[in-house]
Amino acid sequence: MDDVSGNISKQWNKHHAIYMSNANLPREMLEKEFCIHFVTSSPHAAPMEMMSAMQDSIGKAAESGIFAWDCKDNEEVMLDPYGLFLGGDNPMHAEECSHAGLHCNYFCRTCEVGGTKEYKESDEGYNSIFVPGQLRTPAGTAAEIRAQFVTALDSGASEKIKKSVSSTGIKDTTTGYILEAVVEMGKKLCKRVAGVQPKQERSTLNDTINPLLGVEGFNVHQDTPMEILHTVLLGVVKYFLGQTDGLDSPCLNADYICHYKGSLIGKHFKSLAQVMPFLIQDLLPRTVLASSLCIFGTPR
Repeated sequence: MDDVSGNISKQWNKHHAIYMSNANLPREMLEKEFCIHFVTSSPHAAPMEMMSAMQDSIGKAAESGIFAWDCKDNEEVMLDPYGLFLGGDNPMHAEECSHAGLHCNYFCRTCEVGGTKEYKESDEGYNSIFVPGQLRTPAGTAAEIRAQFVTALDSGASEKIKKSVSSTGIKDTTTGYILEAVVEMGKKLCKRVAGVQPKQERSTLNDTINPLLGVEGFNVHQDTPMEILHTVLLGVVKYFLGQTDGLDSPCLNADYICHYKGSLIGKHFKSLAQVMPFLIQDLLPRTVLASSLCIFGTPR
């Protein structure tokens, strides 16, 4: 699942779309257009609303099975579908994991690495970033979402929930609008009867919380593989270019790259990743150059 431009008459008309592929296919067949099945798309429905319907469809198909004809063995077969992993970019993966993304203290959707800004700037905290933290689990994420609802009617609920998101990295977009409504309702009730806290009602959230957290045999925190474009090419390579910005290679169309450095695409970053170590010898302090060679490899 990812966001796409819905047409060509406008520069950006945002839609969300879901596609499906059969992971049993040989690798050379997986990316062929006729092996990619379009499922649904909408400019209005929220991504996780679409994913909830998608999960219901897979669940119903798994319960009854799908009967098909095996053309190789000439016999009827029954298929039992299940989700193997979810493809997409990192921001979409974070939403699928009920994670707040890179801007919170605990910025990883897979594990609990991180900490406060002060901690991460300390020697101990900085070193801890390069060591995997405790793995997140769907059950733990769902429990934290429920805990946010428990505090929704408390005094100062907005600030408490904000701190919870910052300290855990967990933010569920599926129930987000419900949580906001409950918080506002709690504020109004507290104003009506000063000093009296409203009675908290425990309701079942299982049908509302992110459906991917309850899929049997599927761990959304680990089954959302990292994608290279945003992590490397639009991450390390892009920001490294911004720090150097001194290319002069006619084969790479240097004038275009330097002028439109904020709008480059994958092929530009792939080229830059290969030639940068050879071109920045006199552009940067040795300390910065040494760190870059650890990323891109020592030139020979």
